[in-house]
Amino acid sequence: MNFEEQRPTWDEYFLMLAKLAATRSTCLAFPVGAVIVKNKQVVATGYNGSPSGSVHCTAQGYCYPGLSSCDASKALPSRAVHAEANAIAQAAKHGVATDNAKIYVTLEPCLSCLKLIISAGIREVVYETSFNTGNSLFVRDSFIKEGLITLKQITVSDDIAEKAASFLVNLTSIPKVDPITSDHNEQ
Repeated sequence: MNFEEQRPTWDEYFLMLAKLAATRSTCLAFPVGAVIVKNKQVVATGYNGSPSGSVHCTAQGYCYPGLSSCDASKALPSRAVHAEANAIAQAAKHGVATDNAKIYVTLEPCLSCLKLIISAGIREVVYETSFNTGNSLFVRDSFIKEGLITLKQITVSDDIAEKAASFLVNLTSIPKVDPITSDHNEQ
């Protein structure tokens, strides 16, 4: 395998950053991460969880008293702000334009987030896991047919994921030492 094959594609790179953002999630149901990119530069990140200033579900161990996670109830709404909404809010809070940007998310956006993404001027969504079903697919596909948004589902290749995992668990910014030519062996 040559060096270029060992490098992640841009889509893999930014999706891995979204996966890292998901590690900050405070949602008990499932973690989601998002990264907004413009001209191959990260402009904002987000993850799902309780609104700023509200107690985190992970800190209290439940979403609502007697309810282990928000997805365990059909009656009570989720307490979480979705990752995409948090990323867009972060961009707005810091005065960063999202027009003609791209968003990478670990989970396909729900319809509410997809409408927010479109309204924020983001034109492409790259996601890892499917979410929408039934009538939601009809609405999502109508936005695509109108040319408002493009969606692309990808996965990170096994080789790239293994390399990234190795970088996360091992020191990465150290010189590679050749034991034959190393000065360390001459002491």
